[in-house]
Amino acid sequence: MMRTILSPDTLGSSMAPANLVRGWQWGRCGLTLLAFALCLAPLPVRGEFRAGAAKVDVSPMQLPVLVNGSMRSRSADQIVTRVHARALVLDDGHQRVAIVVVDSCMLPKTLIDEAKQLAASMTQLRPDRICVSATHTHTAPSSMGALGTDADPSYVPFIRRKIAEAIAAAESRLQPAEIGWASTEAPQFTAVRRWVRRPDRIALDPFGNPTVRANMHSGRNPDDATGPAGPEDPELSLICLQRPDGAPIAVLANFSMHYFQHTPISADYFGFFCDQVERHLRDKFLATNPQPESAPEPLAILSHGCSGDIWRRDYMQPTVQAPETIEEFSSGLAQLAIAALQGVTFDRDPQVAMLERRLPMKYRVPDRQRLEWAQRIVEQMGNRLPETQPEIYAREQVFLDQWQSTEVVVQALRIGSIAIATTPTETYAITGLKIKRQSPLEHTMVIELANGGDGYIPPPEQHVLGGYNTWAARSAGLEVTAEPRIVAADLDLLERVTGLPRRPAEPQHGAAAESILAMHPKAYWRLEEWSGGLAHDSSGNRIRGVYEPGVVFFLEGDDRAAYGRFENRCPHFAGGRLHVEVDPPPRDFRLQLSCWNGMPIGSRQVLGWMASCDFPDGLTVSGWHLGLDAQGRLILKLGDADPVAGRTAIPRWQWRRVTLERSGDEYRVYLNDQTQPEIVAQAADPFGRAVGHLFIGGRSDNVDNWEGKLDEIVLW
Repeated sequence: MMRTILSPDTLGSSMAPANLVRGWQWGRCGLTLLAFALCLAPLPVRGEFRAGAAKVDVSPMQLPVLVNGSMRSRSADQIVTRVHARALVLDDGHQRVAIVVVDSCMLPKTLIDEAKQLAASMTQLRPDRICVSATHTHTAPSSMGALGTDADPSYVPFIRRKIAEAIAAAESRLQPAEIGWASTEAPQFTAVRRWVRRPDRIALDPFGNPTVRANMHSGRNPDDATGPAGPEDPELSLICLQRPDGAPIAVLANFSMHYFQHTPISADYFGFFCDQVERHLRDKFLATNPQPESAPEPLAILSHGCSGDIWRRDYMQPTVQAPETIEEFSSGLAQLAIAALQGVTFDRDPQVAMLERRLPMKYRVPDRQRLEWAQRIVEQMGNRLPETQPEIYAREQVFLDQWQSTEVVVQALRIGSIAIATTPTETYAITGLKIKRQSPLEHTMVIELANGGDGYIPPPEQHVLGGYNTWAARSAGLEVTAEPRIVAADLDLLERVTGLPRRPAEPQHGAAAESILAMHPKAYWRLEEWSGGLAHDSSGNRIRGVYEPGVVFFLEGDDRAAYGRFENRCPHFAGGRLHVEVDPPPRDFRLQLSCWNGMPIGSRQVLGWMASCDFPDGLTVSGWHLGLDAQGRLILKLGDADPVAGRTAIPRWQWRRVTLERSGDEYRVYLNDQTQPEIVAQAADPFGRAVGHLFIGGRSDNVDNWEGKLDEIVLW
């Protein structure tokens, strides 16, 4: 049918037919009445909140089956524990969403997208309202090629179909529901596995270069390392769903611990945990409703929190007894979850909202020299799979060069006062903390390896330190800026689904910090940052420091006093410094800081210089330098004179408070709250002025820089 388009010029012309003008007038009137009617019409009313849960066995039908999660290819010919796809479908009458957690090491985006499309054809769900994630068990059938293992060709179509079946089964069980949140701390079940190596024990990467300044499990030998390379996240969070009569429907848990290690095929600790929680929920209901025919079949799901740099063994406390078996570990974690579930408050009318974003990402492709090296090795391999580490990473370079770029998926979900954010990667604990602490909603969990298996995304400052998590491969190939881009996308989506702004990230001052601020320091660097760039000056005088490469962030700080209202955080220095220009520089001053030395006692003549004031890239007779000698004693070097040592040795890996004062030509160094100084030294400034370059975490000439943590730095 032909449409007549009328312009204002045509309608205003004397040549316009009268019936067309009358039609335009009646059309305007009709549109006005329609708009008025729409204003009076009630907004769409959400229906009753409903939830459905189901699990589908995804154990392989054909054995042997390939198993990934190791450097080299391997297969399994037995099923030790069944593996499952566990699905939730939630509906508030306005929007319907699904969450699926699969016992798999990693699931590629293409497989997940196909499973979502299949599920959408079987249900009333949109593909972009479905979240599919992997538990990251290293003992499941291989659904995705990584390092030396390919995807099992017979298992991939099977798992794709089973994921869709789990979603359809959960939808078919939708029933009236209410939702609640619980959270507890489980620090004894998680710890940082990526540790900073000593500067004199840097290891080689697969390409033969000495770049490994931090790596997984370096803390196994405490003499090799200086401390953890980041924070842990000990929160065990739980989303609880039950019927209005109190019968349990499901519990979705989230915890940051990489994997325990079991015999394939196995769901690892994720399956053991779920079995125990399900048993408890069922038994608890039957204790008050002794009618077996009405007993529910509750579902427990354990999703993977941000665990890229996390494992179960705390190398900082090697003498502490940790759970030795997977059964002990799973049972202990499940008991914490069960205790946290007591007394949960439920919401009967939560609003459900979900958004998705697809971000284009570049791969870190090899340069010409590395690509030629890789192609030579791959050509020599022929048709066989790689066996050595150089062969594995040579093949990975060829893949990255062929692919060049990709697209990653991030999602945000709101269910009433609860939020969920996702990453498609093996994400560091600090990244999960960034998202949770800035989320508009206090109750937020972050599920990693969701909607893709795009490998590790270390924060940019971690790339400087190298190590397995940074070696370019399908398991860690995304661009250096992937982590901040994914965090930014998650926070933006969380703001959109909640309709609320993100929470501020400024440090919360405790009583000790407030007392320092009341003394009006010239500068006060709390060092609470969780990324590089500038160090914030809490004094209000805006004397900001600049972090150099070689610093990692947001580790546990000095809590001998209440510096933080909730907890105190600080950086770990691993070759880099904090550089501050103080203008005008003070001649008389008091500098106070907390120090935590990571170098073994006796490992070098100077364990490290924690603070230095001199011109950059050199030593002058005007400079001063504060550090620790080989025995762990405080030392002060003034100009070109030999260092003066204190009397008290500071143990490794323990916090101490140090104060350096200068009055005229006299310097005094105090330890903790002692009234008698550890060091008294004299030096005249031949130039008659002070130096305005202050270095924290190293010396002005970059010799024997600090290896460890520093915190709460105050300058009067």
